[in-house]
Amino acid sequence: MDLNTITDVVRRPPDRPGAQWRDGDAWLAGGTWLFSEPQPGLSRLVDLTALGWDSLVPGDAGLEIGATCTVRELYAFAPPGDWLADSLFATSCEAFLASFKVWNSATVGGNICMSLPAGPMITMAVALEATYTLWAADGSERTVDAADFVTGNHENILSPGEILRRIDIPAGALRKRHAHRRFTLTHLGRSTLFMIGTRSPDADDLLLTITAGTTRPIRFAFDAVPGAETLQQSIDALPEDVWFDDPNGTPDHRRHLAKHYAEEIRTELAAGGRR
Repeated sequence: MDLNTITDVVRRPPDRPGAQWRDGDAWLAGGTWLFSEPQPGLSRLVDLTALGWDSLVPGDAGLEIGATCTVRELYAFAPPGDWLADSLFATSCEAFLASFKVWNSATVGGNICMSLPAGPMITMAVALEATYTLWAADGSERTVDAADFVTGNHENILSPGEILRRIDIPAGALRKRHAHRRFTLTHLGRSTLFMIGTRSPDADDLLLTITAGTTRPIRFAFDAVPGAETLQQSIDALPEDVWFDDPNGTPDHRRHLAKHYAEEIRTELAAGGRR
């Protein structure tokens, strides 16, 4: 089999590159996965980094993250002081199964669009109530909730030629207190389970996000911090096929971890939580 299938690279695409999309194309940002293994179905790459999208734009409404923002840029970002959830940026970056060299190339949008269960940028975006702006090949755009974007292991809602343009995180979510738990089989291994809980500083709510152990992100929203039994029942009620099964953990193991960590997060945030 001929593995050298790429015959062309579009290095200066138009501002709306979707109009040029054709079968055999792939969007190129960091390329850390694209160049890591054979891609026999591809014939052309479209370089998104040439479009010059802003990486990080903080404002009164929250934080806008360009899809081509690198992990290194996000890790180094210094947010406003009242964004209590700022440390989740670093926490999520550190959850990558990658070296600092990969951080310099890997992009936030690329990790999201890979749509793997253990994608830490997915965890961060869903937990912080982000929305994604998607550009379609016909020039239209739509906005979707981060929790609805990934539909399964390596599966998402993108249509052919559609592109993730940016990630918007609302200021309200960034001002929430938070707690997280992450389990790996080895110190620097791939996440078996990654969970984040957030709670408004002036309310009794609880938002709990489960990733890595599930084939798609799971987010529970409670208007008031639930009791231990209610929270456990919510996790038990998840469909059997939502739990991921790979060498890093069985579905039963991941469900057990989720229930254990959920109670720790619930207790921590109910007692005052982090910051």
